[in-house]
Amino acid sequence: METALRDALAARLARYDSLVEIGIGRAPDVAAAVAAAGAEVTATDVHEFDAPPGVEFVEDDVVAASEREDPGAAYRADAVYALNLPPELHRPARDVARAVGADFLFTTLGYDAPSVPAETESVGGETLYVVPADRREPGAESQR
Repeated sequence: METALRDALAARLARYDSLVEIGIGRAPDVAAAVAAAGAEVTATDVHEFDAPPGVEFVEDDVVAASEREDPGAAYRADAVYALNLPPELHRPARDVARAVGADFLFTTLGYDAPSVPAETESVGGETLYVVPADRREPGAESQR
């Protein structure tokens, strides 16, 4: 990832005190930058990867987590985010974030539209999709 985009995404995400990156894979640059900015960062992926300093790693499947009654302690954060998230994972990741009361932020593979209702922000030339924790689906009854 280019440095300017990494820095812009990290600056936006570092507004949160604690975050979970879903699907960190072999691209931990943003998680490392967010952690270096002072946020608590946990990274998850279906395969084990080495996490950079300051980032805790938990091997987990976000689809399985979305189907559990409680996604698990690893997901308890102010925000859940994912970079280059394929459409089939938008809903499970959003559901995990919703279950723990976190905002959900994500980028797509570039040519995909989000498969969940989301607000958009331009960050470093990239479209960042944002689903605030309190956002309700159209037609859903408020639980408050």
